[in-house]
Amino acid sequence: MEEASTIKDSSLTCIDLANSNLHQSAVLLKQACLYFFLLYIKDDYDVIIITNYVETLNGSLLFLFQACLDSGFFYVINHGISEELKEEAFGQSKKFFALPLEEKMKVLRNAMNRGYSPFLDQMLDPENQVHGDYKESFFIGFEDVLPGWRETMEKYHQEALRVCKAIARILALALNLDADYFDTPSILGNPSTVMRLAHYEGMSDPSEGIYGCGAHSDFGMMTLLATDSVMGLQVLHSDVKPRKWEYVPSIKGAYIVNLGDLLERWTNGIFKSTLHRVLGNGQDRYSIPLFVQPSDDCLVKCLPTCQSEDNY
Repeated sequence: MEEASTIKDSSLTCIDLANSNLHQSAVLLKQACLYFFLLYIKDDYDVIIITNYVETLNGSLLFLFQACLDSGFFYVINHGISEELKEEAFGQSKKFFALPLEEKMKVLRNAMNRGYSPFLDQMLDPENQVHGDYKESFFIGFEDVLPGWRETMEKYHQEALRVCKAIARILALALNLDADYFDTPSILGNPSTVMRLAHYEGMSDPSEGIYGCGAHSDFGMMTLLATDSVMGLQVLHSDVKPRKWEYVPSIKGAYIVNLGDLLERWTNGIFKSTLHRVLGNGQDRYSIPLFVQPSDDCLVKCLPTCQSEDNY
């Protein structure tokens, strides 16, 4: 039987986006591998602070790089998204999912992959699931579903994308690239994004093939995830035997970031895209992920700093 434990919070580390000498942070990053195994043994996840008001850069990229090498999951706080805006978005989400099913089915997901997806509609891990995911979703297309809906969702999407672009600058430095490497029109200047509202309910039982969301990895560049305080998200540590699933706790004011398959491929396997899943515990659980990919015109090939004689 697979073991599940709860991830502990690590010490906070600061990243100053207002600092003009961004390469100073990149130097710190090169020390990352010295601390990798120590941090992994502690089962700590990394908390990255994105802020314009900090006093030190000590350790900033070091922990980010470790997280990307290990699991591709980390937290971001002091990101600039107000709690009020986040609560507005979650409030609209809860109002929508509380509607009668016949009302929600009027905006069923269309050919453009926008709209409502009912319970059991998706099955992400067919080898282990006996039914689809015990979640319902709404893929945002900025239509006026409820009063104030479009204004709230557009504003939230804009702010979440801003944070993702800030993270991309730090990732670029972590890869020994220019900070604005991903800022070009063909990459994140005109990104492809999907924002989804999700509502989970019911009790999961992996031994019976019942999951809130089956095990999967995200296929894009990165995902910025807002959650409520209800536990459910698990991340797989596949390099230990038996395989170990760990709960990712919610931190007030923090967002969870995970890297996707595209970025793992882009970095020639250096950064990791990790399997994760959601287990229901009988409570209603809500989340809002923003999935970010480069422009549809982007040519994805091995990044110039991610190939060598030993890794090609």
